[in-house]
Amino acid sequence: MTAPARIQANGIEFAYDEAGEGPDIALCLHGFPESRFSWRYQLPFLAAQGWHAIAPDLRGYGETTRPTGRAAYALPHLVADAAALFDAFGARRRLLVAHDWGAVIAWQFAIAQARPLDGLVIMNVPHPAVMRAVLRHSLAQLRRSWYVFFFQLPVLPEMILGANHARGIGEMFVGSAVNKSRFPEDVLSHYRGNAVRPGALRSMINYYRANFALLGRSVPTPRIATPTLMIWGEQDIALGVELTEGYDRYVADFRLRRLPNASHWVQQDAPDEVNARLGDWLEQQNLVLAVR
Repeated sequence: MTAPARIQANGIEFAYDEAGEGPDIALCLHGFPESRFSWRYQLPFLAAQGWHAIAPDLRGYGETTRPTGRAAYALPHLVADAAALFDAFGARRRLLVAHDWGAVIAWQFAIAQARPLDGLVIMNVPHPAVMRAVLRHSLAQLRRSWYVFFFQLPVLPEMILGANHARGIGEMFVGSAVNKSRFPEDVLSHYRGNAVRPGALRSMINYYRANFALLGRSVPTPRIATPTLMIWGEQDIALGVELTEGYDRYVADFRLRRLPNASHWVQQDAPDEVNARLGDWLEQQNLVLAVR
């Protein structure tokens, strides 16, 4: 990887990769245990659609500032980071593209209307109200979510995942990916190297610790007016496809595209399919900004 660019936002110094230029910002938020590198296939594609595509390492990850203490990773701070990044880049138009924990942040960003959005793209994470509803009656999903409870333990998760130069981090990708060739040793080495940075695993796992109470808490969820695309890899071992249903009451303009041969790591596992679905949706929403 080349050295990242850096920008200050919300008191954090973010490392980021980018493609394209200008004030029409497509902000790409990664998940656990990923980094800005997870958007390597989408950044040039979004730039070709006319967007200035930005993929930061989230707070605590990679080469971005790592605040201490779990409270620093509470969802309001994470949403404020995304809003501040849009502001720091002088965004005129805003497209939020997000996966896993990034998508948790993105859902809340849209619900809270932290900034006006032209479009919202979610990958393999459900709307929080849908997640709560499914957890109330699905023992299968509760079992799939075992790791969330495991991460509440002190120290032990960091010890297990960090052992043998974070071998467990690499196994998370290869063990659950459909297209395992997308995760060769150099890709795994990047993610493992990020995880063994001092304090990194604690920061990464603190996302789960700081926000655990949200799992069972019913909160008002205003209907999202932003046009929303959900892309879902059906071979997700942690999140069932039933989590893609029941969105009419939560999102006014919702489109779902399920990929049968992709895993939770959908944008890396099936980048061509993801980019094709993303491109079709951008065109339908008049969000292709490039001159053709």
